[in-house]
Amino acid sequence: MTLKKQSIVVAGGGSTFTPGIVMMLLENLDKFPIRSLKFYDNDKERQKQIADATEVIIKERAPEIEFKATTDPEEAFTDVDFVMAHIRVGKYAMREKDEKIPMKYGVIGQETCGPGGIAYGMRSIPGVLEILDYMEKYSPNAWMLNYSNPAAIVAEATRRLRPNSKIINICDMPVGIEIRMAEVLGLASRKDMEVRYYGLNHFGWWTDIRDKDGNDLMPQLTDWVKEHGYITPKELEAGTDEEPSWEYTFGKAKEVQWLDPDTLPNTYLKYYFYPQDEAEHSDINYTRANEVMDNREKHVFSECNRISNIKTAEDAKLVADDHASYIVDLARAIAYNTKERMLLIVPNHGAVENFDSEGMVEVPCIVGSQGAEPMTQGSIPRFQKGLMEQQVAVEKLVVDAWATKSYQKLWQALTLSRIVPNARVAKQILDDLIEANKEYWPELK
Repeated sequence: MTLKKQSIVVAGGGSTFTPGIVMMLLENLDKFPIRSLKFYDNDKERQKQIADATEVIIKERAPEIEFKATTDPEEAFTDVDFVMAHIRVGKYAMREKDEKIPMKYGVIGQETCGPGGIAYGMRSIPGVLEILDYMEKYSPNAWMLNYSNPAAIVAEATRRLRPNSKIINICDMPVGIEIRMAEVLGLASRKDMEVRYYGLNHFGWWTDIRDKDGNDLMPQLTDWVKEHGYITPKELEAGTDEEPSWEYTFGKAKEVQWLDPDTLPNTYLKYYFYPQDEAEHSDINYTRANEVMDNREKHVFSECNRISNIKTAEDAKLVADDHASYIVDLARAIAYNTKERMLLIVPNHGAVENFDSEGMVEVPCIVGSQGAEPMTQGSIPRFQKGLMEQQVAVEKLVVDAWATKSYQKLWQALTLSRIVPNARVAKQILDDLIEANKEYWPELK
């Protein structure tokens, strides 16, 4: 059967993750053929560096694909089948403020969790809604695959403010952890496992993992994680190439797992269970944003500039990212009705029986041409239910605050976050964040 060729626009064409998506798309043309690829970004110069290299790569590896980069919404979003969105409103400069402002008050600053995630969410909501509106105006039959952070807040905003839109919100973190699980188990791929999982984005637990023959893999994995976290056997033996913050995170997972030894946790739970440890472990003068700017960002842009200068990508050091493989699988499932099983962020609607029906949960779904069909996970234990109810309330309050321009709601959201010690500190952080985000947030009343 001949597969229909797809037209894609990458919203956030200047992102350091864009080259990884391009490489993954090119590696999968036999499964997901492409007729047109476009980049869209509101930062022309930043996008141009990625686009110039991409043009060289496509000419060498898939010259039949029409490619263009633009800052014009109509040109970008007209005649597309998929919008792959990974925008970062405020770029890494604002991420740095998200991380460093809370640390002035002894509170961990993080991209998606706690005060940093709330600040970023307030910036991301209008940016994602704008992209979604462009898609619906110029290509109303297209699907938006959104992995812009903070995914939980963005997903709640799109559910509430664009309830009929064709958007699926996704996250690559479970993919990265499952790749590590497969290494621990000695499997060739994470796709050799079938998982059951529930939670919110960056706030969830694996409850069952089996191989394709139905053999239970959880005992072996839980024994390993209890001792080593998500550090792999190879890393224990030969060391790791991971950046220091990720090496620490994967090791810290063992302490998170101890709280419920029958499940396996998402690594981000460390911020909610051990916020003081995270604050003490962090350096206010050099946070994760600085680490990314000094490593990933420099590497990607220097490599892209090198490729565009020498006009060949034969020895390109750009590789497909974990999250890129995930988004290609999702696009394939929708385009060709493959019924892929994937972890996605969707309205609960009974997938978790004893949880908020309108909460945006992260659960396994079957994906086809009509979108995602959540798989029921049954009732969940009181421990996880209590944690999730508190966190989903934070996410809903942030969307309330943005939609109604309410200072009070945002103060409540910060106060309710497990990462913030009390309402007084929440107010101090909020006032500083308001000052830093004047260019991006609505004026709160």
